[in-house]
Amino acid sequence: MQHTLTDDLSRFSELLQLARDVADRELAGLADRPVAAPGRAPARAPLPEEGAGGPGALAHFAERWAPGLSGSAGPRYLGFVTGGATPASVAGDWLTAAFDQNVSGAGGSWAAELERETVTWLRELFGLGEAHSGAFVTGATASNTVGLAIGREWLGERLGVDVSQAGAAALGPVDVLSGSPHSSVAKALSVLGIGRERLQRVPLLPGNREAVDVAALESALAGLGGRPAIVVANAGTVNTVDFDDLRAIAALKERYDFWLHVDAAFGGFAALSPTYAALVAGLDAADSVCVDLHKWLNVPYDAAVQFTRRRDLQVAVFHNASPYLGLPAGEPDFLHLTPENSRRLRALPAWFSLVAYGRAGHREIVERNVALARRLGEGIDALPGLRLLAPVRLNVVCFTLAGDPSQQRVDALARAVADSGEAYLTPTVYGGVPALRAAFSNWRTTEADVRRVLDVLAAASG
Repeated sequence: MQHTLTDDLSRFSELLQLARDVADRELAGLADRPVAAPGRAPARAPLPEEGAGGPGALAHFAERWAPGLSGSAGPRYLGFVTGGATPASVAGDWLTAAFDQNVSGAGGSWAAELERETVTWLRELFGLGEAHSGAFVTGATASNTVGLAIGREWLGERLGVDVSQAGAAALGPVDVLSGSPHSSVAKALSVLGIGRERLQRVPLLPGNREAVDVAALESALAGLGGRPAIVVANAGTVNTVDFDDLRAIAALKERYDFWLHVDAAFGGFAALSPTYAALVAGLDAADSVCVDLHKWLNVPYDAAVQFTRRRDLQVAVFHNASPYLGLPAGEPDFLHLTPENSRRLRALPAWFSLVAYGRAGHREIVERNVALARRLGEGIDALPGLRLLAPVRLNVVCFTLAGDPSQQRVDALARAVADSGEAYLTPTVYGGVPALRAAFSNWRTTEADVRRVLDVLAAASG
């Protein structure tokens, strides 16, 4: 029998209750379900001709697809840098869908003001001043892209070229300097027409560090002969959470002409803790900043924020000229600030979590995660089959096999950990050595979870 929208609307409360029951069951068992999805996915089904209705769709999902979704929101998913979702942020996310606001513009809704309030709170959380404005985007890749797009427009301003009108080709070759850039930076340069090949790797500090050698960066800037450039600094590298000296880099602006973009996707959260805030000292001097929120803020995917000192250039890049949209005057609508015209109210889950737990609650998550990462590092150091490749500076543990760390053997170790259902780790290469990374950013993770991860690592590497 064909089910209609009217049928579902008349039973909407029942449908929401059914969905709540599924969500409640999954979240209640999250700590004990397999962290990585077991087995093969089901074969693709044909498009239904007759609708099954909301309850029918929910039943199909629970039977066919829910069992194969990973435990990525759980406490032992240590792959990539993946946060969970705080209870309040889940409630905010559900309400985001229920209210279904389009935050392109401010007309007819307070939603845009809620986003502006949330961005202001986040700016304060990360130690940025009032000169920085920002907006929500999908993730670190989008945030880096927005920041570098504004930097590209700044280059045009310095060279007498209106890039938003004439295009990136009018700039000629662009110099982009960085020590250990995230892969999303190269992707952004490709999207922006600057080109991946324009990313110049600057030598790093000695001792197998990932932080840029500031003296080498100065030498590279001096070698440009006065041409303006873009410098991408890193506040928390992927492999070892190493930090560039942001104050020293910013001081170079007194002698050299460059746009300073800081990728602080998860390292920016060091600002929340008095113990680690010094790692991001100088962040406020950046011209643009990337911070990813579905990492350490523990809000649902997808959510990140971008900040810049030059909102005027941001509007020049992203404004959408159309009579029905209006001009970007005064406080520009968000459609004039990011690549998206249509935007969901991504700020609401973050707003909920910040109101529910405050600065102190999120500081506790950061400090606990760092302590647990160090505990895992100590445990790995004590296992004869494994060895650390770098000190645990913040929330990532980078390690490999003690003997013959070939790519094949390290891949086999990763598979064994995933197949156990106890944990999930992602691979990397550090200092030319195949390795694994364990990244702590989930609010649920406890000491007991670390012990379980160590147990499976001991069994898989013994």
